[in-house]
Parts: sequence; structure tokens; C-alpha cells
Amino acid sequence: MQPIMRSDKLQEVHSDIRGPVFVEAMKMRAQGIDVLRLNTGNPATFGFGMPDSVRNALMSRADEAVAYCDLKGMPDAREAICAYHKGRGVENITPDDCFIGNGVSELVTMALTALLNYGDEILVPSPDYSLWTNSVYIAGATPVHYICDEQSSWYPDLGDIKSKITPKTRAIVLINPNNPTGALYPRELLEQIVQIARENQLVIFSDEIYDRLVMDDLEHVPTATLAPDLLVVTMNGLSKSHIICGFRCGWMVISGQKEIAADFIAGLVQLSAMRLCANALTQLVIPAALNDPESTKEMLVPGGRLYEQREATCRELAKIPGISCVRNSAAFYVFPKLDIKKFNITDDQQFAMDYLHAKNVMIIPGRGFAWKEPDHFRIVMLPEPEQLAKAVRDLGDFLSTYWQTT
Repeated sequence: MQPIMRSDKLQEVHSDIRGPVFVEAMKMRAQGIDVLRLNTGNPATFGFGMPDSVRNALMSRADEAVAYCDLKGMPDAREAICAYHKGRGVENITPDDCFIGNGVSELVTMALTALLNYGDEILVPSPDYSLWTNSVYIAGATPVHYICDEQSSWYPDLGDIKSKITPKTRAIVLINPNNPTGALYPRELLEQIVQIARENQLVIFSDEIYDRLVMDDLEHVPTATLAPDLLVVTMNGLSKSHIICGFRCGWMVISGQKEIAADFIAGLVQLSAMRLCANALTQLVIPAALNDPESTKEMLVPGGRLYEQREATCRELAKIPGISCVRNSAAFYVFPKLDIKKFNITDDQQFAMDYLHAKNVMIIPGRGFAWKEPDHFRIVMLPEPEQLAKAVRDLGDFLSTYWQTT
């Protein structure tokens, strides 16, 4: 019998967040070695608790989730989602424009599958969150990465975006706030990106899962508020802001020029119907969570956990010769840069593996985020501040004698 091979569409798919460094770390843990996992944004594993509002809604309404629900989601949950986005300035949407999924991950794959054909191209940021690039490949299309400029606070390079648009380009992806850099894009920049999309008739996918995790009194501007004349698909959810990653509770909202997208939206309905419905149990908490912003806000101010973890990480990184880092404004990630000449680094995965073996700390190399040079890595800032500070000090100690050998 001939070997049974995977689909060609999976040849470029990768997930370094749970890739070779992760696999090695799990082997070490199985051997009894205590590994600090700074690889994935999973707050509950670091002692963050589920808000009481979410717990109470789940416990008091569980019987309502026994049956299949509407393929787009429970009506009261979609009403709450619609009200949330309207409250942030998104116009001309109804609950019928809201689709609830098993996490944003499912919805990204669903939306790109419904839109893209073989040979199509879609603009995706570099660095990116690999879900987007992988989902483009699975849809049979080609991701074209535009550069986010570290010298300009990790903002998208407008010239690079323009230079990469071709007749095959169907859409552009924005991740704002950004993962892995923690950058927050200002209104003026978003307006310019929207104008590029307008001039080239591009669909906009705006991943805004971290829109409630913004620090320093800065404002998150929803992309859809700037593009009422374009088709905008906004992705959001509760995994990070309300510490319920395992609930897989995400949604997408279709806004703007929906009239010209009737067939695309019919495709979304078609794919939603195939899986009957999203997890009904976790949809029960959406109204309560969206009516409870305070449990999130208290983490983001001085004295709050996310704020103090950011401060501890950036403070200690600044002390390490050969590392530079753009301070994040949102989410809980930073994407530091290594002086690769100083450390002779040619392979960022090997660097991450060497650090893991030396200090029992797991980080993700930049290659996991569609970054071509071996000079970056992502830190997830979720452990307690002192634990994070120690991990970064350990990194400094490790680098003080590090010289990569092949």
C-alpha cells in the first residue's frame, strides 16, 4: 500500500507556539524539570481567575445550553455582541451580522475559506499571529506579508503594503492590538490603511481580540468605524480579556458594504451550518462578560497585574546588552530584538532551544510569527512580576556568555 500523505495545502502550515521548542519543553517537564512556559497567552495557567460575572452566568444558566442553538449563535449573546460594537461606534449592524464561533481560530479559517480561491492573495502583517497565515494556506491561497516597522513602534509600513498589492489581492489583515508586538495602532495610521483598502477594493479583516487590554490611557480605534463603505470583518472574543481561553468563545461581526458581499455572507452561513453551532454552554456568559469591563480594566492600571508584569519585563530587558525592545501598549506580549552579530545567532529556533536547556524557560523564536530574520523572539508576560523579572535576568545571564555554534 502506498504511503498516505498529508494534503499539499498543509505543507507551509506551522505553529511554533506549540512547535519543536514546545515539544522539547514538554519532554523536560515529563522528566520532572520545572519549565517556565512563556510560549502561549493562556492567563488561567498563571493564576488569573475567571471573573465572578462569568462564573455566575455559567452556573445559573447551564440548562439553557443543552440543545443546539442557532447556527450563528444564541440570540441574546449576539444582541450583546452587537450592542458592544455599536457602543464602540460601529454603524449599521444588527445581531444578524454577528457570528459566534469556537474561538476566533475557527472563525478565521471559516471566513478565509468562504472568501478565497486558489491563486488569490491576501495581505498579512509580518510579524503576524500564525493563525492568519496558516488559515490562508489552508484556504488554498497565498499570504503576502507586509512589514511592520520596528523603528516606527511596530506600525505597518504603508509603502510596503502598497508595493505588494497585485490584481490577485483580495483582502488585508490587521491585527490591532498586535500579537506578537503588543503595538496599538493610532487612528491616523488606520485611516491611511483603510484608504489603501478603499482604493484597491480590498476586504478588511480586523483582529481586535485584545481591544479591551490597552494600557497607558490610550484609545483603541475599531477599524470598522473608519470604513463604513467597505466590507469589514471584525474578530473578537473573551479568551484574553475575561480569562476564559478554554471556553473557545469568539465572534466575528460583518459591517460596512454588506450589499455587495451577499454571496460571501451566504458562504459563511453555509460553513456555519456544517458544524451546526458553536459551543452553546460558553455563549451563556457573553452578555455578562461584556457588561463587566471593570474586571479587565483593573489589570491594566498601575498596581494591576498586567501593568506590573509589563513594567517588570521591560525594565529588566533594558538592562541586557545586545537586546532592544519596543515597549508594548496593549495585550501581554513583547517582541525583543537580539544583536545577532554579538551572539553569532543564525538560527532563532536554536537560540530558543539553547535558552530552554540552560535556564528552563520557554520562549518562541521570531520565525513562528512570519519574521524572516533570526533576530527576534516573543515573550508572553503572564507570570507574576518577580517571576518574569527573574526569567529576564536569567536571559541576561545566559546571553553574557552565549555564542551560537552549529
